[in-house]
Order: sequence, then structure tokens, then C-alpha cells
Amino acid sequence: MRVLVVEDEEAIAEPLAEGLRREGFTVTVAGTGAEALAAGEADVVLLDLRLPDLDGLDVCRELRARSDVPIIVVTARGEEVDRVVGLELGADDYVVKPFGIRELIARIRAVTRRSQGRAVDAPINIGELQLDERSRRVTIGGEALELTPKEFDLLSALARDPGAVVSRHRLLEEVWDTSWYGSTKTIDVHVAALRRKLGDAALIETVRGVGFRLRA
Repeated sequence: MRVLVVEDEEAIAEPLAEGLRREGFTVTVAGTGAEALAAGEADVVLLDLRLPDLDGLDVCRELRARSDVPIIVVTARGEEVDRVVGLELGADDYVVKPFGIRELIARIRAVTRRSQGRAVDAPINIGELQLDERSRRVTIGGEALELTPKEFDLLSALARDPGAVVSRHRLLEEVWDTSWYGSTKTIDVHVAALRRKLGDAALIETVRGVGFRLRA
């Protein structure tokens, strides 16, 4: 998932970007409103309202006019008016500084799910693999696969962004609804089962020390 972080304070932007990258996100940092508007496409935008060149609310308005990309406004404490106006201009959520990385990631997941829910959920096609999240059906070369609920959720989490690395912690949050930081052996067991059912172990690649990715 591609995240655009719009934040002019390096002391905040760099640790935030690094934390998101550790969780498997692809991060671009923009230090000004102009850089944010000139940046490439993103799957979610984290937008600080206090920017050196443009009003963050104007940036929010322009981004929303261009696309339906989920926007999370970042504010300082006490800026209730900015939060309200930001939401009225089309932001999907807001977080208040200081914030924790776990809270932020949870909010990213939430706005992304809501954004996906607004659109027609077309099946995901990757080579001969087709995954339909609405009907929870998976086929390979037209033949249906019998997957357990967790196997389907795991494959779905990987298939939403083929080629991108999905961290173990992110999989635990999305598939097992937990932020447990202990052993993640259960993921390996389910990945092994998925590989057998898919008939091609190379479809799901292990990225040592990080997580897994579905071969694009």
C-alpha cells in the first residue's frame, strides 16, 4: 500500500515514514503542500494541516477534487475547528498529535476498508488466480479452491497489493485481529497450507525478517 506523508517537520516525518515502511507500506514524504499536490498516486494520504507554503485545508480540498483517495488529517491538540473543517472538505479521518504508530495504522486500515467498500468490489485477477472478496471464492485456472476462512483472509490480504510485502504484524492485525508481537508461527502454518492448495509454492514469497508477498 502506498502512503503519502505530508509533513514538513523532519523530526516527525522521518520516524513516521520508517515505522510505516517496517510494516510493509511504501512511503513517500512531501514537506510542502506543493510537493504533495505534485506527488504520484497514493492509496492513502496523511496530511498535516500546518504546512510552510499552503494551507493544509486547501491541499485537502484539491486532493479530494482530484480523486477519492482516503485522506487522514493530522492535527495538533485543541484544533477542533480544523478537524471539523477538514472532514467537511472531504477528509476521511483525523489523528491528533502526538499519536502512536499502532493507532495510526489502525486508522489507515479503517479508512482503506471504507474506501474499498464505496466502490464495486471487482474480483482480483493475478495470472490464473482469481479472488472474489464479495463471494469469498478463489479459483485457479477456473477451478475452485476450498480454503478455510483464515486461509481466504490471508490470501486476500496479500492479493490486494500483489508484489508488495505485507508484514507479519500487519497480517496478524488484518487476519487474526490481534497486534500480538510474540511468535507468529501460525502465519507460517497457514502460508504453507495455502501454497499447497495453490499448487505453486513460489506464488507466495517469503521476505525474510519482514513478511510475505504474493508474486505479481
